[in-house]
Amino acid sequence: MENLTIILMNVQEQLKVIQQNADKIIGLEDIEKRLARGKRLRIKLGVDPTRPDLTFGHMVVFNKLRQFQDLGHECILLIGDYTATIGDPSGRSDTRPPLTPEEVKSNAKTYLEQAFLILDREKTIIRYNSEWLGKMSFGDMLMLTRSMTVARMLERDDFAKRYAENTPISIVEFLYPLIQGYDSVMLESDVELGGSDQLFNNLVGRKLQEEIGQEPQAVLTLPLIVGLDGVKKMSKSYHNYIGFNDSSKDMFGKIMSIADETMWVYYKLLLLLSDSEIAALKKEHPMQCKKDLAKRLVSRFFGDEVGKKELENFEAVFSRNEIPVDMPGFSWETLFPGKPEAKLIDILIASNQFATNSEARRALEQGSVKVNQIKETDGFSVIPKPERDIVVQAGKRKFFKIFG
Repeated sequence: MENLTIILMNVQEQLKVIQQNADKIIGLEDIEKRLARGKRLRIKLGVDPTRPDLTFGHMVVFNKLRQFQDLGHECILLIGDYTATIGDPSGRSDTRPPLTPEEVKSNAKTYLEQAFLILDREKTIIRYNSEWLGKMSFGDMLMLTRSMTVARMLERDDFAKRYAENTPISIVEFLYPLIQGYDSVMLESDVELGGSDQLFNNLVGRKLQEEIGQEPQAVLTLPLIVGLDGVKKMSKSYHNYIGFNDSSKDMFGKIMSIADETMWVYYKLLLLLSDSEIAALKKEHPMQCKKDLAKRLVSRFFGDEVGKKELENFEAVFSRNEIPVDMPGFSWETLFPGKPEAKLIDILIASNQFATNSEARRALEQGSVKVNQIKETDGFSVIPKPERDIVVQAGKRKFFKIFG
């Protein structure tokens, strides 16, 4: 049925979806020819589980894989469990530390749980590159290295920069693009997806396929989105990210903190709105557009009811300067059993609303902490066990309640 759907669907209509938001497409004519003969394309997206959490930066390329799924093509999410133990330096200025097999396995499990928030679980084929790379001998690897010269490898931007700056480049890093390209050979992929920083690696796969007589894969790269700072690409390393695993409250608040210019990029790359739809939105007030963006994205991860609730809470706090109804609550006896009083800093830390103790102290130093709407800057001030509920606010997004 899916093959019939592909054959009957206009090739140009498919190409329009495929090209949406693409940064570069190498081999578009190959895609068109295969579609014209009714072929069900095999799409490859490889991810190295180097960290346990996905960010909105990953969402851009996952959206494209989902579009291919909706068009009826065969979509493979390749988990680089073998390559993650090597380290891909793409877009980096240094060597990425390798991970242990146990770390990779744990991260991969989390990756898949989050990936299916975007992808259709039933239409996703999961493969692991340890299936073939783990069986290769040293001789096999040496034969693979014949396919690439050092001069060609130094064409990759990050390698060229590091070489020019006399920054060490390990031989194992040189092997990484070859290994990633060999994945494409083993999967016989028709299209490989990746971020714009993966163009070189993906083209290696195209070259290796040509060398052994396979139809070469097309390469489709997608833009890297900027993070909350509006300058650097979204990355956990830069602490400017929105995570798939963020709470609905934090996700909504982070989206509301982005610059107006970044907002339109998120509409385009994360929600897949067309240029004409964005142009129509720009006629509205920017604040309303940003609230709508936050509501839509939160709803995608948590459902429409949660998106609506977070919008109402945000408007209550920021638009009308009210205290949100829905906030974490803690019993005094649970936090401080048998104690008649506690220091404010200890209350902040005990609430677990801060990533670190230092973050709680910074909130006090910056004057962003309020107790029952009264600003507090002294972490050593003593708070007695409350007879009635007290509300503690830290910054614009953190609220929690303590009851006696």
